[in-house]
Amino acid sequence: MAAANSSPRPGPLAGVRVLELGHNIMGPACGLILADLGAEVWKVERPGRGDDTRHLSGFGAGFFTCFNRNKRSLAIDLKHDRGRELFLDLVARADVVIENFAPGTVDRLGIGWEQCRARNPRIVFCALKGFMPGPYAHRQALDEVVQMLGGLAWMTGPSGRPLRAGASVTDILSGSLAAVGILAALREREHSGVGQLVQASLFESVALLMGQHMAGAALGGEPTRPMPERARTWAVYELFTTVDNRQVFIGLTSDRHWQRFCQTFGFADWADDPQLATNRGRLEAARLLPELRARLGRLDAAALVGLAERAAIPFAPVNRPEDLWEDPHLAASGGLVDTATPAGDRVRLPGLPLRLGGRSFPLRLQPPAVGEGTAELLRSAGMTDEAIEGLAAAGIVSLHPGRPVEEGRD
Repeated sequence: MAAANSSPRPGPLAGVRVLELGHNIMGPACGLILADLGAEVWKVERPGRGDDTRHLSGFGAGFFTCFNRNKRSLAIDLKHDRGRELFLDLVARADVVIENFAPGTVDRLGIGWEQCRARNPRIVFCALKGFMPGPYAHRQALDEVVQMLGGLAWMTGPSGRPLRAGASVTDILSGSLAAVGILAALREREHSGVGQLVQASLFESVALLMGQHMAGAALGGEPTRPMPERARTWAVYELFTTVDNRQVFIGLTSDRHWQRFCQTFGFADWADDPQLATNRGRLEAARLLPELRARLGRLDAAALVGLAERAAIPFAPVNRPEDLWEDPHLAASGGLVDTATPAGDRVRLPGLPLRLGGRSFPLRLQPPAVGEGTAELLRSAGMTDEAIEGLAAAGIVSLHPGRPVEEGRD
């Protein structure tokens, strides 16, 4: 697949070579961040079928397309002795290895931290697991598992109905923290000359998210409540249903918000009401919310949003993910990039939400086909076309379907 939207100059991680043994979300999310920042990221996957996320349906249908742009594919059989040796040869020429296999898998394959640093003392080896070393380290983990274990699901749903968050937040957070750790290790390597092991995990990432609630419980001396049942801090911090059956959230977190709200919406009677002048008074006014729901319920969503915009108060219509395709802000900010799916269709997906010096990091390479880039990488390691063809014939590697070895370069 051809490159798209090429950046006018190399990214800040240009020249950093990454071998990503990633599957599902956590490892690929880490690799995605490095790739978007300009690193040369090689997604290591099995020959033929490739990563299982290429073939998922339902909730997982978008995993591969979302988390594998700006990467190339190295299709190699790591269960074969020659494949493992070839991988370690590539480690000798790499800067970073990322892996989020099940506990103990890379060690059993003979390509773990010890084997990789023996081949390349400068390698930064990032292991992403469900848990840090400790009593749970042997356990299998999923985003949903650690959301339950770490209290996030309990905080998200009402009492007795724990509910996972509506996105793979812990996979993406732990992958992001892993990327930060990799950058720190690369920075230290500039001084020490040697790489190191970087570890990140799902469970401890959930614990980080729960830190604010743990601190609140300690300081307040009361048990935490799920978010749907939390004590009200502000009088107006609610969802409102409009006449056209849309929902809009409005949060008034200061008395200035309240005054602007009343003036813009034409609620002069409330603006002059001394009981409603402060947030405490508004909290104690049982009449406020029922009447406010009735008044706002006479507006359609477009009118309510327009007035809230004019009042300069916090607000948001409740959108579905598909609504983001038509979001005017994302369109104007360049927040969506045109991305190819495994089926060859196109979908606009969020880019990296980061800018350096005003510069964003656009799509350079579409998510790769299985083995697209294998020949290129092996050539860079000094292998001849004849040797590459021999590996492909033996099933140890696979090349981009329909592309002969002499045309293996992107």
